[in-house]
Amino acid sequence: KMGYAIAEQAINEGAEVILISGPTSLTPPVGCTLIPVVSTKDMYDAVLSNLDVDVIIKAAAPADYKPAHYSESKIKKNDSVLNMAFEKNPDILKRVGELKTNQIVVGFAAETDDVETYAKRKLLEKNLDFIVANDVTQEGAGFNTDTNIVTIYDKEGGHIDYTCMEKAEVAKIILNKVIERL
Repeated sequence: KMGYAIAEQAINEGAEVILISGPTSLTPPVGCTLIPVVSTKDMYDAVLSNLDVDVIIKAAAPADYKPAHYSESKIKKNDSVLNMAFEKNPDILKRVGELKTNQIVVGFAAETDDVETYAKRKLLEKNLDFIVANDVTQEGAGFNTDTNIVTIYDKEGGHIDYTCMEKAEVAKIILNKVIERL
């Protein structure tokens, strides 16, 4: 929902928007170029194919891991326990940070504990301009809600805490910060 709110607000501000989205029941904002993806690898490829932009806002939360082995057929019951191995998916935001030239890059950190530490680390390690952090355990924050409670950190070490507000309002705040940077 947050990514769609940002896309809609950016269109309202006059931006050309490419929305790379995984499966969802949400309706894409009118006026965006939608690139639908299914897997984290699909999203990785789509994002890297669309880096020639001024601003990249990465609000999606793709899976960090995927099964190490894929089966085309049903996995039969053989034992009472099934063990699965997982491997890391490519880190989209990290790669964007490595490849960025003059783009402004905004990431998100949806965390369940020690939000500030993880957000600041992600901001630095992934070469971001801003990171929008939230504690998804808080009521009114996170996924599947129309509201969010965020702290926005910038690469200069500043941060601002925001109280619970509609995701459309959070989108306006994020975009205003980006516009100030352009």
